[in-house]
Amino acid sequence: MKLVVVGLGQCGGRIADEFALMGKRASSHRGIEVITGAFAVNSDEADLTGLRTIRSDFQHRILLGGRKTGGHGVGKINELGAQIVREGVDKVIDSIRTTKKFYDTDAFLLIGAAAGGTGSGGLPVITEAMKDRYIDKPVYAMVVLPFEHEEKNEERCIYNTATCLKSAYEVADAVFLVDNQRYLRKDATLISNMDKINRQMVEPFYNLLCAGEEKKRKHIGARMVDAGDIIQTLGGWTVIGFGQSPLSIFKLPWERARDFRSKGKETHKGIQAMDEALSELSVSCNPRDARSALYLLSAPTNEMNVGIIKEIGDYLRELAGDAMIRSGDYPRERGEVNITLLLSQLSDMERVRDFYYRVTESVPAMKKRHEEAEAKLKEIAEASKDIPSLL
Repeated sequence: MKLVVVGLGQCGGRIADEFALMGKRASSHRGIEVITGAFAVNSDEADLTGLRTIRSDFQHRILLGGRKTGGHGVGKINELGAQIVREGVDKVIDSIRTTKKFYDTDAFLLIGAAAGGTGSGGLPVITEAMKDRYIDKPVYAMVVLPFEHEEKNEERCIYNTATCLKSAYEVADAVFLVDNQRYLRKDATLISNMDKINRQMVEPFYNLLCAGEEKKRKHIGARMVDAGDIIQTLGGWTVIGFGQSPLSIFKLPWERARDFRSKGKETHKGIQAMDEALSELSVSCNPRDARSALYLLSAPTNEMNVGIIKEIGDYLRELAGDAMIRSGDYPRERGEVNITLLLSQLSDMERVRDFYYRVTESVPAMKKRHEEAEAKLKEIAEASKDIPSLL
């Protein structure tokens, strides 16, 4: 599956940068092109400067709202972010159209942080514009949810997140939810944490995108997962997970190839990888709420058989009984079994519902505080009306 990736705001731009790096890895290691274009859109010049992989020309790093923000961002006011992106949306679309293999692209992936300003406000705006312009290609949104400390300390963060989620869901073909908090490592430095979190968000897409673009016969699976399978699976709220289980590289001399113990270990490794994929889903959810699911098994050719596929399929069927399940195999990895898992068309997302409720409850309190502040300012102005002015 080939994607055009657009990152909005600081967070979105950095994740798009990781996708660009992943595209280079797929090209150099596997001879496969999966990222046909990577772009960063921002109202902050410094954030665009800090990117590493996305090309540094003005068509790939797109600065918007220079007159209104002076190149210093919108300060987490997502209404202003939406306005700036709306005014510059044609500039963004014109830049995306410069992609050499644009018309080979299967879908668009737009990325932004729900709690930010430019990303939160601009993500739904760009999504809607792309949907209107390219009706034959799906437009997916990846919305990154805030850290726990941001939710506790920044009231504006909750408001931005709820409005971004609602708006993105209304226009996108599917919304990938990614929770920053699930990837946090408290003993690591801030920069190390952010880089690692961004890599972990992108890594599950690697095999999923590559599988359907393979050119070498030995890497074509018995049941291939391609763009059509992914597009038919995705819809509404979506989560993605990735799990891996290492294999023994060397067999002991007395181990027989068809030994029943070896057979049991093979199946166990597959279930172990599926367990990890479920525990490492990008947002916590109940698999029973999924109406569609897809898993991709990747392992050395001699480690994949009908038995392991059946066991994994039966396991997922138990967990997501109402879902239409698609599956595939990808004979690629060495020394490990790994599984990429998509759960989509989720009928319930507790995390999203929580943001909606919290904003609904906090809006009256915010309005009351604003009115009290205005009343106090009015009192001060009244008290100073008889004092001479020097102006």
